[in-house]
Amino acid sequence: METGTSITLLTVGGLLLLGLLANYLSPKLHIPRVTLLIIAGVALGPSGFDVLPQDHERWYTIFSNIALLMIGFILGSKLSIASLKDYGNQVFCISVCEVIGVSALVFIGLMLFGTPIEVALVLAGIGPASAPAAVTNVVEGLRAKGRFTDTLLGIVAIDDAWGLIVFSILLAVAMAISGHGGWTEALSSGGLELGGALLIGILLGVPAAWLTDHIRAGEPMQAEALGFIFICGGLSQLINASFILAAMVMGAVIANTAKHTDRAFDTIREFEWPIMILFFILAGSSLHISKLPEIGLIGVAYIGLRIFGLVAGAYLGGSISNAGRHIKKYMGLAITPQAGVALGMVLVAANHFPDLKNTFIPLVIGTTVVFEIIGPMFTLLAINLSGESGQNSSEAQQDPE
Repeated sequence: METGTSITLLTVGGLLLLGLLANYLSPKLHIPRVTLLIIAGVALGPSGFDVLPQDHERWYTIFSNIALLMIGFILGSKLSIASLKDYGNQVFCISVCEVIGVSALVFIGLMLFGTPIEVALVLAGIGPASAPAAVTNVVEGLRAKGRFTDTLLGIVAIDDAWGLIVFSILLAVAMAISGHGGWTEALSSGGLELGGALLIGILLGVPAAWLTDHIRAGEPMQAEALGFIFICGGLSQLINASFILAAMVMGAVIANTAKHTDRAFDTIREFEWPIMILFFILAGSSLHISKLPEIGLIGVAYIGLRIFGLVAGAYLGGSISNAGRHIKKYMGLAITPQAGVALGMVLVAANHFPDLKNTFIPLVIGTTVVFEIIGPMFTLLAINLSGESGQNSSEAQQDPE
């Protein structure tokens, strides 16, 4: 066997066992297993002991795509008509208010700090982006159940869709103001990303739902679910559409049209955790801790304004929709994690503003490091405060109004 193959197998096996250790230590240390995996990745990567194979960044691209496709697909199951009838008004109001709240506060706050308007607009567009994988994994690690948890999963399921719309609009404004381009270019790019994802999700979701009801559970179901997810990701990337949104739409179509909806989603959940272990460790290894000192005053302000915007926006949305007290108070903290979507947005912005590339990229990478590490801890804290973590969810009362 080739040496490279041996190293790859040994590394993957070791990382999976490291994930097992994180799963064991998480409840004892009261630290989300996501955070433990990311910290382990930082320690193993270039910012730490640098012991991973040289091509580990290529692995991260592959596993991150697979992980986010699975997350999007499973989140789509939360968008069934039955769920939306129960939580739809709260999910819609809170998600819209927190997206607008973050964008508005980040923009106004950064302008008061004297930040160039193009930088303030772009960061205001990136601010609402969330990390569905991190939030979902904390929920699963805590075995959380209840109204707060269902509302949280509904919000992160559609957050990035609103975020893409806001980012496209604010990027178009920034380009028009700076003379780097026009409204048409940025809005058409955002429209293709969203519209293409919707189209792919629907076109694949319809036959996937039919097959779900006509093949037996077991290996055939595994082949069907994984096959459609991979095709969804491949088609989305071919036309530069949002693949996590496409997978989410496909999952929502199955959830609303198939009779045996749980089959496909349960199948993916069986594969999910090992992929997530590799995803989060490799995500940590790709973080450049050396970029943290470069975030400066603007980065610190962005971190504070984003957190305050999430908390204030979620409270406002919860108040408008008559959500329970725990949802209003803690939902903003629960959706703090930010990761890959934000990095994708900043790369798009850097392509449109090459002269500001050295401002955007280090700042967003540095703040993403912060949110990747502390964000899951805020999610864990919020779920515990809501009374819906696994150890006390059975005793939790209905969230008081």
